[in-house]
Parts: sequence; structure tokens; C-alpha cells
Amino acid sequence: MEALYQKNCYLKESQATVESVKDDKFVVLDKTLFYPNSGGQPHDTGLLIKEEQEFPVVYAGTFNGVISHEVAIPGLVKGDQVKVVIDWDRRYLFMKYHTACHILSAIIHNETGAQISGNQLGEEKTRVDFSLENFDRKQIQSYEAKVNGIIDQSLPVSIEILPRDEAFRIPSVVKLKDAFPPEIEEIRVITISGVDRQACGGTHVANTDEIPHIEIFKAENKGKNNRRVYFRFGKI
Repeated sequence: MEALYQKNCYLKESQATVESVKDDKFVVLDKTLFYPNSGGQPHDTGLLIKEEQEFPVVYAGTFNGVISHEVAIPGLVKGDQVKVVIDWDRRYLFMKYHTACHILSAIIHNETGAQISGNQLGEEKTRVDFSLENFDRKQIQSYEAKVNGIIDQSLPVSIEILPRDEAFRIPSVVKLKDAFPPEIEEIRVITISGVDRQACGGTHVANTDEIPHIEIFKAENKGKNNRRVYFRFGKI
């Protein structure tokens, strides 16, 4: 299966062929625009359209290395030609949140040396988890202005699919070396010019000027050396 979003996050529609259907609702295509639920980024929603009939996609996930689309109604069969349409507003919101998350994570790491241990994007808010012993709330609040300052610089954001050996020459990627099984020959790398460069499978904007200013509205302890920061987009 070809995941079209990996090279172009801005594709909204495409054509595809149904390769298999399980239980009348789990559909595998030969290529897809749908981002599957993974890496802290929620799945895309949208439609598969066969002739004039619409099949709402309510979930997309990866199972045994293959992206499966859960449709709300039965009717698709192997060999069907379908139009693939994602809910663009939902996708674009997560693109903006995901790139903002990378910026905030880079600032936290650069300022404190903390390792980012997780993140979760949401429609109303996003969180970043990181390992840090001392929790300075004033310092964390200062990150808001620093993120917004980077957003205002209109920095380009690029996607590269690199050979494994080349990707492992990037310091921020080599730290994750053990996370990539030997059979993975290429690694997708997201670069925010002058700010951050890391392996990531998610969707991102092409320039930081597409991101609204963020607001850090909550910071909390989540156990020993585990801290969590919540942010959302302020009023545009």
C-alpha cells in the first residue's frame, strides 16, 4: 500500500482500488490519503466514494503494516474503484498542531536537556510529555513566547525520505536507532529550518506561518521525572 500523505500532506482527494474488505467494513486500498491513528496523531476521517455512493470512513489504523479504513456502511468489494476524500479541516488542524508540537519539544529539549517521552494531538488541545526532575512553571510559561516567535519567522518545513544509513547521521535521529527494525530501509525526516530535525511519520504544514500562536494553559506532574504541558491555539 502506498501512503500518499507521507510525501504530500496537502493532498485532499485521490483515486484508489479496493484490495480487500473484511466483515463488510474494514477496507484496504492500493493507496491512501488517510493518516492512521499512530504516533500521538489521531486518524483522518473522510469518505470513500464509489460512483455516487458515499462510504464514511470513521477510523483508520495500521494492522500488520497495512492501513485499514473502517467504513460506516457495507457495500464495497474487492476491485471497486473509489474516490478517496479526507476531512481536510480535521487534517489541516492536526498538521498545524503537529508542527507546533515539534517546535515546543525542540525548545524544551534545548532549554532543559529533557527527553520528550510522548505527545498527543487533539482538536481542542495538545500535550507534550517530557522527562525532567525540576519543574519550573515560570520557565515553562516562557516557552509560549519562544514558540510564537519561531512561528512568526515563517520558517520552511520540509519532508525527506532518507536511506537508513543517511538518516542515522542526524544526531536527533540516531537517538531513536533502536526503534527502527532492521527491515526498515528508509526513514522519513521532518525538518523545521534552523529549529528541529527528527524522524516522524506524521503530517505537517509547509511553513510555520500557517500555525496560529499557541497558548500554554496547563502544566502538571505525571509521576517521578515525568512532566506534561498542554497547549492550544489562541484566538486568530
